[in-house]
Amino acid sequence: MSTTSKSEEEQIRLHNAQELEQADFSAPPEILEFSGFVCFLHKLPIFLFDMDGTIIDSTEAIIQHWTQIASELNIDPAVILATSHGRRSIDVLAVHDPSKANWEYVNSLEAVIPKRYASSAVEIPGARTLLATLSSASAPWAIVTSGTRALVSGWLEVLGLTRPEHLVCAQDVLNGKPDPSCYQLGLKKIGMEGSGNDQGLEGSVLVVEDAPAGIRAGRAAGCKVLGLATSHAVGEVVGAGADWVVRDLSSVRFLGCRDGKARVEIRDALVR
Repeated sequence: MSTTSKSEEEQIRLHNAQELEQADFSAPPEILEFSGFVCFLHKLPIFLFDMDGTIIDSTEAIIQHWTQIASELNIDPAVILATSHGRRSIDVLAVHDPSKANWEYVNSLEAVIPKRYASSAVEIPGARTLLATLSSASAPWAIVTSGTRALVSGWLEVLGLTRPEHLVCAQDVLNGKPDPSCYQLGLKKIGMEGSGNDQGLEGSVLVVEDAPAGIRAGRAAGCKVLGLATSHAVGEVVGAGADWVVRDLSSVRFLGCRDGKARVEIRDALVR
């Protein structure tokens, strides 16, 4: 990484860290109730999770990855890193080198990332517990990501995290986030067609995202969105339209069902 790009990247991360430190994450616990999705005679919420920055943090791996690609393309890494998070690789490459914006290249490119940079990724705090709890309760959940299937499978294997029954990846949709089609497909795979309040999604589905593009996609699909302040400045997460903002998934707990409704607790959310 060049001195300039490294300096710029460090400045952005420092600014985000400072804003996170100054933000007030002391909202009292809030119990969210979902009308839910009927599953084994219980009403359960549907969770649609982004992957990077939401379930895992592979920031260091992605920086190293895009720095290598930028070097091959003779581009300043800072230019790519400024807009790559939360976006599909094929969309990033379409801007910088259209000849490489094809799925054969992207799939081969992303398949090696978890193997090459395995030590550079960690799970987001609270992710392992929440995913295991949802799976144990048979609550419908899916991963909806801008990464390829090979990238997602590789990271889940490396970190030993619960695998979802349903997965929507970069190559499954024509347009990436903030286009809502990825989340609409996630809902379709789980069994809920359509989007918008007429389908009752705001009371049944919780999208969990960290990137502004993903937050906008979830909102456009008609869902409530929980934003994580793990990768972007708090102001960006709020500005994208997140309904709640927390530091990470350690603030989220699935409480099960009561009185015909599924209940989720959010603790230490951002005070606005």
